[in-house]
Amino acid sequence: MPYLLISTQIRLENGPTNVGDEYSDPDVMNYLGARKTTVLGNNFSEYHVDEPPRLVLDKLEKIGFRLLTMTGVGQTLVWCLHKETD
Repeated sequence: MPYLLISTQIRLENGPTNVGDEYSDPDVMNYLGARKTTVLGNNFSEYHVDEPPRLVLDKLEKIGFRLLTMTGVGQTLVWCLHKETD
């Protein structure tokens, strides 16, 4: 999966960081040390880490991901990354 979205809430810039959904690459999620959770009332799961987005972005760069864009959506900050495939 060459695309990855990570996000955090404004005022939580120090973490936690959402790093994936239930369809995310399990190897990448394991590398990040992410835990899979399902919030009561949601019919989907998400992966989270306790680190701030900056540290997550640093880790992802080390395994070949590059930042494409970043935006704010309401009270949420979102980063879109891409990894070239062979």
